[in-house]
Amino acid sequence: MLRYAEKTGHVAKTCRYFGVGRSSFYRWKAAYDQRGEAGLVNAKPIPKSHANQTPPEIVDKVLTCVANITSGRSGSSGTWRVITASQSPTQA
Repeated sequence: MLRYAEKTGHVAKTCRYFGVGRSSFYRWKAAYDQRGEAGLVNAKPIPKSHANQTPPEIVDKVLTCVANITSGRSGSSGTWRVITASQSPTQA
C-alpha cells in the first residue's frame, strides 16, 4: 500500500482503493520511515510484565494460603474476616 501510494502520488485515492483510513496510512508510513519493514510487524502495545503487576512469588503465596484455608489445613474454619484499620489482627 505504501509503495502504491508512492507510485500514484495520491494518498486519498490509495486509501479508498485499499479501504483503509488515512490516519492508519500515515501511522504505518511513520513506522516504516522509522524502522523499515520491521516497523510494520504487529507488536504488543505493552510489555509482557506490567509495572503494576503483582510479583509471581506473592501470587503463589496468596494462592497457597487460600488453598490451605479452603482445605481446612490452616486450623481455621475457612471463613474470612474483615479487619479494619483501627483493629489489630489479634483484636479481630
